[in-house]
Amino acid sequence: MVKIDTLFKKGRISRITDLEIERYVNFFNSTFRDNLAHSEKIISDFPRWSIISGYYAMHDAAKLLFAKKFRLKVDFKVHKTTIELLRELIKNIEIPELLEKGYKNFINLANDLEEAEKNRTKAQYYTGTKFLREEYRKLAGEFHKSVVLPYIRKIMEILR
Repeated sequence: MVKIDTLFKKGRISRITDLEIERYVNFFNSTFRDNLAHSEKIISDFPRWSIISGYYAMHDAAKLLFAKKFRLKVDFKVHKTTIELLRELIKNIEIPELLEKGYKNFINLANDLEEAEKNRTKAQYYTGTKFLREEYRKLAGEFHKSVVLPYIRKIMEILR
């Protein structure tokens, strides 16, 4: 497992300054919501893009969490670093705070995001046959309902 100080030293994360914080929070608050709405709206017609947008909603919600709660931004190897940072923050947050917000839910965030990233990668490169289109339509609906929405709810609970 990577340590937060290692992520800083490698230039993969950095602190958000007072001048940047509002811009970062507003940006990720907007982008995660846009991606979430897009994902939901196109499940039936464009399931592949629904999965991709759903993943990006999750990804941007995690970066909103980093900005708002920890004043951290991800600078390099964005997808991998986001998952690693989420896992590392889970280990470093005090247990009482986590218990108030739902420890198990928080622990599962990194795993959920990593699994979503794998689904996004698969969906991004499917061939587009009629059979696969129907399969991805089903997959996109299930992914949205059972992965994306619960993940976003967990992040929003922590941000309250």
